[in-house]
Amino acid sequence: MMEACNPNYMDEIRRLFDTAPFIRDLGLELVAIAPGRCETALPLATRHLQQDGVVHAGVLATMGDHTSGTAGASIIGADSYVLTAEFKINLLRAAKGKRLHCIGTVLKPGRRLIVAESEVFDGAPDSGKLVAKATVTLAVMTKPSAAAYETDKSTREKRNHR
Repeated sequence: MMEACNPNYMDEIRRLFDTAPFIRDLGLELVAIAPGRCETALPLATRHLQQDGVVHAGVLATMGDHTSGTAGASIIGADSYVLTAEFKINLLRAAKGKRLHCIGTVLKPGRRLIVAESEVFDGAPDSGKLVAKATVTLAVMTKPSAAAYETDKSTREKRNHR
């Protein structure tokens, strides 16, 4: 089992779900978290479907990416965050039903890169069908300090007003 480098990692994980506008709009829910592992669920609605009545590939990709990213975020230090550097998704079958479930796990932790994977099921993992599998490479980034952020913000504002 992996260990969390941040003793307050649960606060950061909640932040990833509570403050990400796209994830909130999508309706993705955190089900369970442990260092190196994340489970999410998505109650399906009409807005998640494509024109032929099955779940849109973008929904499956977002779910796989965010769940893998959260698994990665659970093992990094408090001064870091993860960004997806690359991901590949295999769409294995059309997703239907009332709810999707995703399990993300870290395959290879690292100081600069983390490799994770996720599996998306239409229904519970023990009874639903595997509909997608993603492999995600996450870049471990250093959070800017508040002072550096303000300096960068000021510089950006000056540049934008020229």
